Amino acid sequence: MWGLLLALAAFAPAVGLGLGAPGASVLGLAPPTTTEAPGSTPAPRGSPAQPPAERANGTSEQHVRIRVIKKKKVIMKTRKKLTHPSPRVAARPLVTTSPAGTLNLTEKQEPGCPPLGLESLRVSDHQLEASSSQSFGLGPHRGRLNIQSGLEDGDLYDGAWCAEEQDTEPWLQVDAGHPIRFSGVVTQGRNSVWRYDWVTSYKVQFSNDSRTWWGSKNHSSGMDAVFPANSDPETPVLNLLPEPQVARFIRLLPQTWLEGGAPCLRAEILACLVSDPNNLFPEPPALGSSDPLDFRHHDYKAMRKLMKQVNEQCPNITRIYSIGKSHKGLKLYVMEMSDQPGEHELGEPEVRYVAGMHGNEALGRELLLLLMQFLCHEFLRGDPRVTRLLTEMRIHLLPSMNPDGYETAYRRGSELVGWAEGRWNHQGIDLNHNFADLNTQLWEAEDDGLVPHTVPNHHLPLPTYYTLPNATVAPETRAVIQWMKRIPFVLSANLHGGELVVSYPFDMTRTPWAARELTPTPDDAVFRWLSTVYAGTNRAMQDTDRRPCHSQDFSLHGNVINGADWHTVPGSMNDFSYLHTNCFEVTVELSCDKFPHENELPQEWENNKDALLTYLEQVRMGIAGVVRDKDTELGIADAVIAVDGINHDVTTAWGGDYWRLLTPGDYMVTASAEGYHKVTRSCRVTFEEGPVPCNFLLTKTPKERLRELLAAGAKIPPDLRRRLERLRGRRN
Repeated sequence: MWGLLLALAAFAPAVGLGLGAPGASVLGLAPPTTTEAPGSTPAPRGSPAQPPAERANGTSEQHVRIRVIKKKKVIMKTRKKLTHPSPRVAARPLVTTSPAGTLNLTEKQEPGCPPLGLESLRVSDHQLEASSSQSFGLGPHRGRLNIQSGLEDGDLYDGAWCAEEQDTEPWLQVDAGHPIRFSGVVTQGRNSVWRYDWVTSYKVQFSNDSRTWWGSKNHSSGMDAVFPANSDPETPVLNLLPEPQVARFIRLLPQTWLEGGAPCLRAEILACLVSDPNNLFPEPPALGSSDPLDFRHHDYKAMRKLMKQVNEQCPNITRIYSIGKSHKGLKLYVMEMSDQPGEHELGEPEVRYVAGMHGNEALGRELLLLLMQFLCHEFLRGDPRVTRLLTEMRIHLLPSMNPDGYETAYRRGSELVGWAEGRWNHQGIDLNHNFADLNTQLWEAEDDGLVPHTVPNHHLPLPTYYTLPNATVAPETRAVIQWMKRIPFVLSANLHGGELVVSYPFDMTRTPWAARELTPTPDDAVFRWLSTVYAGTNRAMQDTDRRPCHSQDFSLHGNVINGADWHTVPGSMNDFSYLHTNCFEVTVELSCDKFPHENELPQEWENNKDALLTYLEQVRMGIAGVVRDKDTELGIADAVIAVDGINHDVTTAWGGDYWRLLTPGDYMVTASAEGYHKVTRSCRVTFEEGPVPCNFLLTKTPKERLRELLAAGAKIPPDLRRRLERLRGRRN
């Protein structure tokens, strides 16, 4: 999922970039203690808001400047007004049962309607307005649940909507576009590295024309209800309305906020469609798919059941196996799909998808469960594309690498899990920073001139510190590493969430402590091709009208980026796969919303279905073949395949077969193995669908032949004896 900025990790508070581990009552009735990320320190609070000077009669006179942001046009209004003293800002939500209208909430609430779409961006910027804003970067368009700020507070991408300090009656307004049944509100505070700002209580109003408004009433008093809001910046707090209201507009009116802070919030609105018998309003775009699949979120038990159902429906092309267990003992299940499940067929490449590395990034998990259903259904229907996939490659789908984290996120639910809860495994380890750092080992050897003659440029061994019994290596990470060693994977994608972009290795910056820096691999052309293929066939990424998720517009660069040029990630699975195995792997950030609501899964499937299939087909790009012994014609395992001009080699599998991903062009390829003479040949990769066959026959060296003969107790052949005598003569 969305990576954490290493340069800020040493001092960023839990409020910044989703570093916290929130945990609080759904209703905000028990203000939680904010949990800091390891090594973090609290950020300084902002300057306190100054209330207007009070007059003797209990009122105050002031000039109120209200700046309304509407379609990026700033409208300034000044008027003279008598007001009662502003409610005193409080450090806690206002939760009482007074007859003054405060809502009494005593039972756990469950959302009855899906989200309107602030977090998923289905609600566009022009549908959001506010009474005022501190800056454009804190405008109403930033008042979206879980939106993340940029590196600098005060830029165009700040972490909430914030009203001006002079605004005595602040409000944030959402236009649903047509009448809808509003049922609840979810709020958060401001995401910021430097400030603490959140609303502690608010009122809700509704309108059909944005002029006449009515409020949500408290059942017990009949007065406007005051809803308890947040106790920290990140934990989402849900409030269901006492009675759902049918209207077009909804307005949130902060009543109190953190002392010393400002009225800032991020929100999601829960709402259900209502019938429109007169067809007065245009139909909202349908979120659906024609594929007969199980579109819902699956916990661990439901996931196992679904995988078993797919296996029973397609027993001839599926196999379920486990690669290990999580810290809490949940098995890491893999669905294998192939025409010969359970065996590596000579010449067939192995590919994988991994999801759920961050437990709260749930979309990848569901997409892989949908993909296995889809492949099964379409194979039974005889779909030629799917049939070819399953007969020409072996597909492995790991839907949940971090099942412990997912179960935590699943219990909180789609709208209430927040940005960070469930991200880590049960030990608090970020699995995408937990693989061995082989980058530093390689780059230091390169700087010393040791690569590739002394230190290989591929299949780097695990560092000693990483193999010690007390090394901080999660069981989930160890399981995946052993899985990588057992199966000769060629291509992989790691599915995350929280952004819309495809990032490719290297993920770690070469300059020590650099927060971001372009750091390409020797196979940069291949990785950019793979990334562009996925991004170019993903519907959401290709939507030219969509706005950026958070603070970076990746569409300016084709929705692909070098991982280290985004933010450095030491110990990533992408870098480890490339340096420790033959596998080329990228990270796909699937959606702005890490945990989309269940009703959005059909559309997300349609956004990604073709991209998932097309990416798998890229394993045919480049060259492939078998390296054999010329005398016995048996395959040679661990033979090295080197391409001139590319300082990264791959090796053959145990049957001597190999796959080398390459972009179109002419290449000089060398195959070598211990005890054999090297062979070099020209291999041309065309734009035609491949892979291009590039086989090798290697001849044993005289020394190797002699060793084998002596070991077998045989006599030395005359030709070999004469050759050895000539070699001895040269030495003398």
